[in-house]
This record gives sequence, structure tokens and C-alpha cells, in this order.
Amino acid sequence: MNDSICITPYESKFQSEVVGLIVHIQQKEYNVPITKEEQPDLLEIEKFYQRDNGDFWVATYKGKVVGTIALLDIGNNQVALRKMFVKKEFRGKMWKTASLLLQTAISWAKEKNLETIYLGTTVQFLAAHRFYEKNGFQSVSVEELPRNFPILEVDKIFYKYPL
Repeated sequence: MNDSICITPYESKFQSEVVGLIVHIQQKEYNVPITKEEQPDLLEIEKFYQRDNGDFWVATYKGKVVGTIALLDIGNNQVALRKMFVKKEFRGKMWKTASLLLQTAISWAKEKNLETIYLGTTVQFLAAHRFYEKNGFQSVSVEELPRNFPILEVDKIFYKYPL
């Protein structure tokens, strides 16, 4: 069924759906007390993510956004994986939305000859921890992160993926 999911680079026409999806998952599913106003990157995706060695993709199903993933250029041929969210109904083995998004980002980073993908996540996202580890991400301490890695207040668990 995953052939019905389409992964495409972000365009401004997706903005309201992207913001709605991400904020809903953060607030309603995981009770993370964060608003869209506290995430200015969501209001300027092209300027924030789609520059240098960064990009942003959406997963769509029948034209509707069901998932997101971004790579943020942090310098030194390294990127931070950000905004990996998948609508509840499109998670799991049947749809493989998260895997499609992650493989798109990893393939793109390899094509750009980047060296490492880093990410931070919250303690609450237990399924995400298992997903990243299953896909080759290695747990790292906050001290092991590159100097330019943007640590979010809610992030307490960190990973790296050597390319």
C-alpha cells in the first residue's frame, strides 16, 4: 500500500497542512506544550530548511499531507533531522510512511556527500526511539553533538547516523 504514499519536496501550498499536522501530533498525541508560534521555522520552511545542504519533504496521500521530514544544514557537511512527523493513521508497516520519508532524506544526504545526520527527540516519543535505532541511528550523549547542533528545549535523547 505504500505505493499510494508520495514523497515530494515541500512547497508553500502545503504550509497550513504541515503546521496543522505537526502541532496536532505534538500537542494532542504527546502532550508536548509547544505552539506554532514557538516554532517559527514552520512559518518559513523554504528559508529555514530549503537552503544549502538542507531540505524539507512531505508525504502525501490523495493530495493531503500525512507526514513530514526535514534536514537542517548545521555546517561541516552535517545536518540535523527535524520535523519527522507522521499522521497516526499512516504509521506502521502497512503504509511505511516514516520509512519512506527517512529513506528519502538519507538518500538525498548521501547524494550531497554529507557525513552525518544528527537528531534530537523527546523522552515521550518511544516508538520514534525504536524506529531510529532500527534504521541504523546510534544513541549519543548531548556532549557528543556538534557545536552547531540546535538543541531544542524538549529534546533530551540524541542520535547520529553516519553516512
